[in-house]
Amino acid sequence: MKKHRHFIIHKPWGMISQFVNPAKRKKKLLGDLHDFPAGTMAIGRLDVASEGLLLLTTDGKVSEEVRSSTYEKEYYVQVDGLITQEAVEQLKTGVEIGFDGKKYMTKPGKAFLIDDPKFPLRSQKIRDERHGPTSWVSIIIREGKFRQVRKMTAAVGYPTLRLIRVRIGEIELKNLEINGVKEIDAFM
Repeated sequence: MKKHRHFIIHKPWGMISQFVNPAKRKKKLLGDLHDFPAGTMAIGRLDVASEGLLLLTTDGKVSEEVRSSTYEKEYYVQVDGLITQEAVEQLKTGVEIGFDGKKYMTKPGKAFLIDDPKFPLRSQKIRDERHGPTSWVSIIIREGKFRQVRKMTAAVGYPTLRLIRVRIGEIELKNLEINGVKEIDAFM
């Protein structure tokens, strides 16, 4: 029986979460990070402007399970302005966002203010203090609609400036360097 392989990576800003670029533009792809075995696939995605933890596997069944609502996904989000406790409470209870051309109410999750996690600066500068203050919030959800976290922070009046996924289930990004790849035995 073929032994499946599993990887965690720290996806950088500006990279596409796939191995083939359908648009044929000059964007970095996952295969640029490591010589992955044939059949490796990303479990879920992070959009080009998002960073952080991405899981890869050669096992399609594991991919389906991890993408389900069984596992929490935690994001550290830098937002424009000093986010209020009221806005954080709205993020916890669920907010209305647009999804597939319809209105969608996000499921309740967890959210709380955090100190600046001091991630390394990304390749494209976000902005500087002349543009006003920013703050950080941790958002933990079990679903993953298209650009959901960005839509959630915008819905409460604090647009996302930087989004970094730091945890999926029990697997954490920890101190894996940007562009880092680590092979692991199993996911959950």
